[in-house]
Amino acid sequence: MSAATRRFFSALQVRTAGWACAALLLFALPALAQTPPKDGELAVEFEVHAAPVKGFDLREPERRIFGALTFRGGIELNSHQPGFGGLSSIRLFDGGTRFVIISDRGRWLRGKLNYDGERLASLSNVEMAPMLGEDGKPLALKGWFDTESLAIDGDIFYVGIERVNQIVRFDFGKDGFAARGKPIDVPPQIGKLPYNKGLEAMVFVPRNLPLGGTLIAISERGLDEAGNIMGFMIGGRTPGMFTVARTDDFEITEAAVTPQGDLLILERSFSLLKGAGMRIRRAPLKDIKPGALIKGEVLFEADRNYMIDNMEGLAVHTAANGDTVLTILSDDNFNPLQRILLLQFTLTR
Repeated sequence: MSAATRRFFSALQVRTAGWACAALLLFALPALAQTPPKDGELAVEFEVHAAPVKGFDLREPERRIFGALTFRGGIELNSHQPGFGGLSSIRLFDGGTRFVIISDRGRWLRGKLNYDGERLASLSNVEMAPMLGEDGKPLALKGWFDTESLAIDGDIFYVGIERVNQIVRFDFGKDGFAARGKPIDVPPQIGKLPYNKGLEAMVFVPRNLPLGGTLIAISERGLDEAGNIMGFMIGGRTPGMFTVARTDDFEITEAAVTPQGDLLILERSFSLLKGAGMRIRRAPLKDIKPGALIKGEVLFEADRNYMIDNMEGLAVHTAANGDTVLTILSDDNFNPLQRILLLQFTLTR
């Protein structure tokens, strides 16, 4: 057999083997599609670079006291991983050492927070995966991608989706990234919230506090006839609607609950003249009831003279020394001119 003939049959064997593998894969696809993916099969681990934020006040980097807050430290995050960005809500676990973050593109992120003493230093073991719907397919494929808010009730995670004004329930504690989101029943007024100004902040109240067992959901700028921001109490003993007084052109981006029984509300503002703004208000949970108008106490307000950006995430945890710690996260909107900041403060009063 000539060399040319041998090359011909060798190539034919390779192609035949390739066709056989392709045929086997084709026939196997239906079976694979029927097998639910596991948590580890969905996770993509990647590296996140953290640069220290040495001061919160750009004019006085050594300053630490800001109203009722004391600056503990922070980091600015960057990664070459495709899809990293648009981080919109954060929740912390295990004394602030583990986190779950959601992005506004329908993705989960989880990992560890590392500290140098009390100062936030870096992230590690960071993993990302798409959120899944009831059918096991990514939520984003059906247009449910503007996932802006995250509330935690033990193993059960609730995710608020802004533009479609839906809330989906995940058994994240059991299935992790493989958990499938099931829509829950919501008040009909939620479906009437304005496009892209709908559900933005959400928190589940621990059962040992006033309003315990209630899912609180607040719109970004869904206004009632008086111009106040609409909020909803879902489940619990006193479900219904309340409003939050809107002042100084601020919009609501997140909410969290303190161990002391207060609701913290994170707000942002932006104008070409003034730049970005951030504000945190505090209101007792006992004051929130159907028909109530919540004004709250301003704990702190920041403008472009501070290390802020588009501040969207707020979490509260108790540190090992008993401190009540606020963690604030910014959303870069996948814009290279914006930053992902992760800042921590102690709530002192």
